[in-house]
Amino acid sequence: MVDISLLGTAGAVPLPDRALTACVITVNGRSILIDCGEGTQTAARRADVNLMRTDVIALTHYHGDHIFGIPGLLQSFDLGERTAPLYIVGPVRPGLSIEQELGPVLALTGRLSYELRLIAMPEDGLKLHKLAREWPEPARLEAFRTEHRVNSLGYTFSLGRAGKFNAAAASKLGVPKILWRVLQGGASVNIDGNEVLPSDVMGPPRRGLKVVFSGDTMYCDSLVNAARGADLLICEATYGSSDQASIAADYGHMTFAQAGLTAAQAGAKRLWLTHFSQRITDPAEFLPNAAEVFPAAECGFDGKRANLEFEG
Repeated sequence: MVDISLLGTAGAVPLPDRALTACVITVNGRSILIDCGEGTQTAARRADVNLMRTDVIALTHYHGDHIFGIPGLLQSFDLGERTAPLYIVGPVRPGLSIEQELGPVLALTGRLSYELRLIAMPEDGLKLHKLAREWPEPARLEAFRTEHRVNSLGYTFSLGRAGKFNAAAASKLGVPKILWRVLQGGASVNIDGNEVLPSDVMGPPRRGLKVVFSGDTMYCDSLVNAARGADLLICEATYGSSDQASIAADYGHMTFAQAGLTAAQAGAKRLWLTHFSQRITDPAEFLPNAAEVFPAAECGFDGKRANLEFEG
């Protein structure tokens, strides 16, 4: 239903088996790429992830380890004869536009065969089905503020789920089966001059799916609030040791333990740790620091994947 692929789990400095930050969320063959650090394309090939059907690149901030993979990827889309528009969203400082924020990076791409649309995130999020028809209508991408050394965002991807369809109620109201899908899609129908609303035949909304990507941030309430009830929280954990909490705060990052605390306070179901310092050669060595407060914590790695399905 919702496929998640980590493509880069390094922070600041890439390693031979650890590219810089990138994560792909895919539904019905269409994708959102969150951040695009150095090595994203190579990591995608190793993970057998096709980036050509990416509709949105969502940037958490404009530090190099999160954006330097963009020029090469945009050129690859051009070489692959892409024709669909590509959207880029990201934080904007007062008085600046995304075009100004990304100007030096985009200047390296040259002329492209497709339209590049740099947009500000709408307050109610991006309704992804308006970008490509393959996206389910309830799919949304929303942003929330995080606390880093620069203006930064985290992202929430959600896929809502309608209530159960009451066939008996629809039949009693005289709705022919050919129109059931219209009501299930959220539109009303007219039967012999009487309007039948979706609420007349649909039960209450059921629990959907929710994925939260922290971006670079120190521990903050906005991340805890955004991650409430998340099926998966992908959270930065730059520093392994809890003794490094002070330096983590100085640089706008978190420790493993703080990431675990965030997931626990948010009531998330799963936690993937990512954005590891180059000084951490084996993230598993520090995993107990997160697992002590959130037992479902896992270390991310380049190529780590999950498929999230609706419950029941």
